[in-house]
Amino acid sequence: MPPAYRSTGQGISFQVRLTPKGGRDAVEGWAQSADGSSHLKARVRAVPEDGKANAALIALLAASLDVPKSTVRIASGATARLKRVEIAGDGRLLAARLEGLGK
Repeated sequence: MPPAYRSTGQGISFQVRLTPKGGRDAVEGWAQSADGSSHLKARVRAVPEDGKANAALIALLAASLDVPKSTVRIASGATARLKRVEIAGDGRLLAARLEGLGK
C-alpha cells in the first residue's frame, strides 16, 4: 500500500491512527481505512490524558523520521484516534523516509 501524504509547501502532512496505551512505542506501517484513505498506524505506551499520548506520538515520529521534535505538530484531531500530522522540512526527504516506515 503506498503511503498517503501531501506536500504543504513547507513540509508534508499525513494521517496517523494512534493507539494509546499500546504496550510499546512503534510505527506499524501504512494501512487503509474503510473509506479508502491511507494512514500511518502508530502505538504508544502513554495514556490519552493531558496530551501525553500526543507528546509521545510526536517524539516517536521525530525519532522514526530523524527530525527535531519541534518540526512535528498535530494539525488536527488532537483528541481523536485519527490525526493529521504536519512535519516541516524538505518534503522530498521526508516523503522518502515516510515510505520506508513500517517495512
